[in-house]
Amino acid sequence: QVQLVESGGGLVQAGGSLRLSCAASGRTFSYYRVAWFRQAPGKERQFVATMHSSVGGTYYADRMKGRFTISRDNAKNMVYLQMNSLRPEDTAVYYCAADQRYRADWGSPNAYDYWGQGTQVTVSS
Repeated sequence: QVQLVESGGGLVQAGGSLRLSCAASGRTFSYYRVAWFRQAPGKERQFVATMHSSVGGTYYADRMKGRFTISRDNAKNMVYLQMNSLRPEDTAVYYCAADQRYRADWGSPNAYDYWGQGTQVTVSS
């Protein structure tokens, strides 16, 4: 069982940066695949980035490549999302997710059993 708690959201101007954090419980968290998703009002939950376990690769949604960076610190059971060059369309609730199994559909919310409560990111123009 893993519990996830996000933090770091807030209001930022377009072009600015934020770093989201996700604190995880669980002694074997380093073996979990982790991801960030986001959901804007009235829209479906959208894949942002994922990192496959402690030595796995990272993958990003096309619109985030070059602007967002996912990372993790397994010693601290933390996952991060560094967001640069933010745009108003990045406004959403951002969620941290994790799963212990390998799933080919890792870009889908259905591939993750564990979710945080979300943190709001608002980018003003």
